[in-house]
Amino acid sequence: MGAQNLFFLAFLCLISLEAQAQAAAQKPAAKPPAVSAQEAIPAPTSKHYPILIIAHGNEPSWSLRLGMKGPERLDRLNYPPIVLEPGEITSEESGSSWTYKAKDVATGANVAVKLTREPCSDTMSETKYTFSVLVDHAQIGSLKGCGLSSPDKFPEFRKKNQLDQDEDASDKDKDKDKKTVLDPITNFRSPTAVAYLDAAGRVTVSRGEVRKTAAPSGSELALSHDGKMLLYTRSDSKTGPGRSIALYEADTGRTRDFAGNDVRRAFWSPDDSKVVYLKFDGKIWQVWTAPLGTPENAALLFPQNIDALHGWVSSTSVLATDRENAYWLSDDKPPLTVPLKEIYGDTFEVMSSDTIRMCPVNPDLLLVSAYYRRAPAGAPTDSMGLNATFFLYEVGSKRRVVLGPATEFARAAEWSRDGLQIFYTVGAPGKTPLGTNRIFWDGTGEKRYSSGSYLVVGK
Repeated sequence: MGAQNLFFLAFLCLISLEAQAQAAAQKPAAKPPAVSAQEAIPAPTSKHYPILIIAHGNEPSWSLRLGMKGPERLDRLNYPPIVLEPGEITSEESGSSWTYKAKDVATGANVAVKLTREPCSDTMSETKYTFSVLVDHAQIGSLKGCGLSSPDKFPEFRKKNQLDQDEDASDKDKDKDKKTVLDPITNFRSPTAVAYLDAAGRVTVSRGEVRKTAAPSGSELALSHDGKMLLYTRSDSKTGPGRSIALYEADTGRTRDFAGNDVRRAFWSPDDSKVVYLKFDGKIWQVWTAPLGTPENAALLFPQNIDALHGWVSSTSVLATDRENAYWLSDDKPPLTVPLKEIYGDTFEVMSSDTIRMCPVNPDLLLVSAYYRRAPAGAPTDSMGLNATFFLYEVGSKRRVVLGPATEFARAAEWSRDGLQIFYTVGAPGKTPLGTNRIFWDGTGEKRYSSGSYLVVGK
C-alpha cells in the first residue's frame, strides 16, 4: 500500500473519533442509580458536648456542676462538696447522649456522668428540665436526677477558661485554679462559748469577751451546749491512776465533783440533761450514764471493756471504741458494730488516745484524729517519730478524706455546732508550742484561732 493510501486511512479514523466525541458531549448525562432506604447515608452526629449544666436530684438530695471541661463538683446535703477532675467525654451515635468521665480528687474514685437530652421532671418543683442525668460514683453509688443549662451560674468558669488558654501556666497556678470550683463558705457561725487549756495548762472557759480559769490543770474537756457548764477529768494522784470528773459552773465559778473512783472522759447529752463517761471496775473500763441533777443514780450502759468514749450520737446512743471495733451503744437496742479497719484503712494506726467526733448535722460523717502508720515525708513528728492528722469518714459509703494539712502535727479535732468548721490542736508535743487552728470542712479557710490547745466548743 502506498504512502498516500496510509495517510488517507489515518485521516478517516481521526474524523470518526471526533464525531464520536461530539455525539457524547451532546448526549444528556445519565441519572445516578436510586439509593434504597437501607443504603441511605446516615445523618451527621452532633459533636457538641453540653457544658455549663446544673444537675440535681432528691432522695438523697444532691447537685452537680458540669463546667467547661466536664464534671467539676458534686454536692450532697450535709456533706462537704466533692471536687472532681474532668476526664474524657464520649457520645452515642444518636447525638443525644453523652458520658463524662471524672475522678474524685480527694479519693481517686472513678465517677461517670451520663447526660441525655430528653424532658425530665422533678417531683420537688415545676421546673421543666432538658436533660436526664445519672451520676455513678464508685464509692457513693448511683444518683439520678435532672439537668438544665445554666451559664449564668458559672462566672468563675469563664475566667478559668481564659487561664487554661495560657499553656505556660505553672502547676501552682493550675492548683490554685482548681480551688475556684469551691464556693467560699460565708454562712458559718463562730463559736460564742469555748473551753481550752491555756499555755500554762490551766483549764479556761471563754464566753464572748469573758475568760475565766476553771482549774489550774485538767484534761478531756466537755462544755455544755449552752456554754454554762464544763466537765473535765482531774487527776487525784501524782503517783497513781486515780481520776475524777469535775463539774464547773461558769456563772458562779463553783466547782464540784460529778463522779469519782477512777472515772474519765465525760460527754454531755444533746439536751445537757445526762452525762456519759467511762468508769474503771478494777479490771476493765465500762460505759456509764448519769442524770445531771442526780449523778448518784448512775447506771451501767455497756458492761464490756471500752478503750475510748467519743460522745453522743443521739439522745439515746453513744459512740465508743476498743482496739478493734467502733460501737454505737444504746439502752434500747443491740449495739451496732463497725470494724476500725474499715474506718482507719491501711494508712492510720488505731490508738486509744484517738478521738472520733460525729458531725452535728450528719451522724454518718465522722471526724477522726489519728496517727499515721508512717509519717509522710517532711511532716513534723513528735518524740516517737510519729505524725498525727485528722480525716473525714463516711460510714455508709466508706469514703475517707484526709483533711489535716500535711505540713502540720494535728490532734484533737472538734466540730463547731454548725458543722462547717473544725478546730484542732496544732504543734508537736514537746517540740513546738501548741495552739488551735480552724479549717472549714471542705479543707479551705485554715487560720490560727487561739493560742490555747485541746479546744472544745459549747455554743
